[in-house]
Amino acid sequence: MTDQTLVDLLEGNREHVESLPSDHFADVQDEQRPSVVSVCCSDSRVSQEGMWNVTEPGQLFAPSNIGNQAWDDYDGERVVNGNLLYPVAHTGTETIAVVGHTGCGAVTAAYRAVTEGEGADYPGIEKWVLSLVPVVEDGLEDDAIDAADDESAVVNRLVEYNVNRQVAFLREADAIPDSASVYGFVYDFQRVYGDVPGRTYLVNDDGETDPDAIADRLPSEYADNVASLLH
Repeated sequence: MTDQTLVDLLEGNREHVESLPSDHFADVQDEQRPSVVSVCCSDSRVSQEGMWNVTEPGQLFAPSNIGNQAWDDYDGERVVNGNLLYPVAHTGTETIAVVGHTGCGAVTAAYRAVTEGEGADYPGIEKWVLSLVPVVEDGLEDDAIDAADDESAVVNRLVEYNVNRQVAFLREADAIPDSASVYGFVYDFQRVYGDVPGRTYLVNDDGETDPDAIADRLPSEYADNVASLLH
């Protein structure tokens, strides 16, 4: 018997193909020059193309991983994650977005590893959870995070804290050119930052984290896209 999920995938692709104009890939047939690389958490509830309303190929380079981490370890050294670095190094991309999300399972796992000693069940998962542990430990010592608060509130603040740490890492990394802009966002589908599910909140503008200062840099119609749980 054919797996219904497989049938659903094939049917979805059929509908995708039928929706495309004949010249859909004409401009990117031989190369890509995405204007932005957006590293997001690999969570099924968080669609990168969806949150940015990207409909054309070649606009968005969209790597994802557990906990939207901009770094990786190579021979004992912390380096820029190659999935993120590739378009910066090879396709001329100079805008980087780091996107966390409310209710992040990776940050929750790292938080429980710190507070309860819980470990991940597989090495391939544990690697990414453990790389967030120092971020969580530092975050719990930060005055902006009340470690005595309930878990969901602490985790959501740690999500934003993690985004800020990833942005700071990229801004200091030798592999990222000074001409690149790095922005940090939190995608909110749980109405934590406001009452509009699906809004992506700008929490870090190239190192600036004060919401008022960030809002002053933007057109007034995007003021609602600026918020912070840490200020």
